[in-house]
Amino acid sequence: MSPKRLAVRKFRTSIIRPPASTDWRERMAEAEREMAKDFAEARSFSQWRQVRAARRLFLITLWTFLCIPVQAGAVWAMPMVGRRPAVAIAKAYHAVLCRIAGIRLAVKGAAPATSPTRPVVFVSNHASWADVLVLGATLEACFVSKAEVGTWPLIRTVARLGRTVFVSRRRTETGRERDALVSRLAAGDSIILFPEGTTSDGTRVLPFRSALLGMVETGPEAKDPPIVQPVSIVFDRLDGLPVGRTNRAHFAWYGDMAIASHAWQMLSRRSSGATVLLHPALDPRQFASRKALTEAAFEWVDSGAAALRQGRPGAAASPTLHAPEAEPAPRAA
Repeated sequence: MSPKRLAVRKFRTSIIRPPASTDWRERMAEAEREMAKDFAEARSFSQWRQVRAARRLFLITLWTFLCIPVQAGAVWAMPMVGRRPAVAIAKAYHAVLCRIAGIRLAVKGAAPATSPTRPVVFVSNHASWADVLVLGATLEACFVSKAEVGTWPLIRTVARLGRTVFVSRRRTETGRERDALVSRLAAGDSIILFPEGTTSDGTRVLPFRSALLGMVETGPEAKDPPIVQPVSIVFDRLDGLPVGRTNRAHFAWYGDMAIASHAWQMLSRRSSGATVLLHPALDPRQFASRKALTEAAFEWVDSGAAALRQGRPGAAASPTLHAPEAEPAPRAA
């Protein structure tokens, strides 16, 4: 082998397989330290960021106080003019909030056409309070939220005017809360549901709770049940750059994080980007049970979120749908 070819071969080998004297653990630890340093610098104090966050918070508060009487009038007039004005105002409110907060939206797919007899239950993954802004600006539906949100100052007013359904998720209240959701669907309202039951760290989708889909009847005997549409949402851009593992925690709000400090941190950045992937709708009549429907929705959302995190929204795998179980054939006498 010529010296030139031998040198090229050694160079390529050193890239793929470093010399035996290289300490892999030390190299990985050094890389982790560098990433932690970069992330700490990104979150470090900046006077301009504080000014940006304060300006955005002022505009959000001003926009909210301007919209409260308008939305209150639309909700009051629903018996006379219908629910369409209230739904449209709520969607416009969230869209302007996203614009003020510097969140740029990308929507892939389409929501199914709704009808008074067959509204839509949107099921989505949940990693941050900002998911509410993004989905509220994308979908014409009401949210299902935990009861604690109904006690937060100002936010509870906005949520109630947005006709949010509050649930405590206590077993003693399950029946009453299910009836409230069924009544809302029967009135023609679509619903946005987070079946994880809590927020995650943004790196994975937590298992879905089938009990939260209790308002949906399954099986071929179900008569015009609401359509279920899986939705994947991922924040994938930060200050114009792709979001990686090191800075994905910037968007996640979970555990005992304070919402005020987390919101201030998000509002201080120049821009953010979120992609919403609307998967094909699922007909509950094609599933033998609520558990099978929940599993299928989870597979869609999980695969879609993984593809979005990798920057490949078109690579979401199509899960195998669970068809209704066939009745066993009678045994021969």
